Amino acid sequence: MSLFGRIKDSIFGKSETSSSQGGQATTSIPEAVAAISSVDVEAILTGLAAKSGQPSNWKTSIVDLMKLLGMDSSLTERVSLAKELGYTGDTNDTATMNVWLIKQVMTKLAESGGKVSANLMH
Repeated sequence: MSLFGRIKDSIFGKSETSSSQGGQATTSIPEAVAAISSVDVEAILTGLAAKSGQPSNWKTSIVDLMKLLGMDSSLTERVSLAKELGYTGDTNDTATMNVWLIKQVMTKLAESGGKVSANLMH
């Protein structure tokens, strides 16, 4: 599974294909689309941050977002995510790449049907 797919599934819940039992999906496609379109990304991540008991700046830090979701936030993983999402900048300039990544992830979550505040994408 792609890194972005893991991020999305961690926030939206497992995709229809990964929640199937015996080869049959547990929800119909219209139900799955309705469920995805009603996902409030900011509310879910804010709740996860509160439950973690750890300070988290997930709104502006791709490292904090990945840690909050239980993912490996190493440079290697972030470079892989950047390549997956089409980053064309210098991956050695990690500050610029990380800023681009958090905005791109939020934009992609919104494009996938999640409710994301505009200020998180820009």
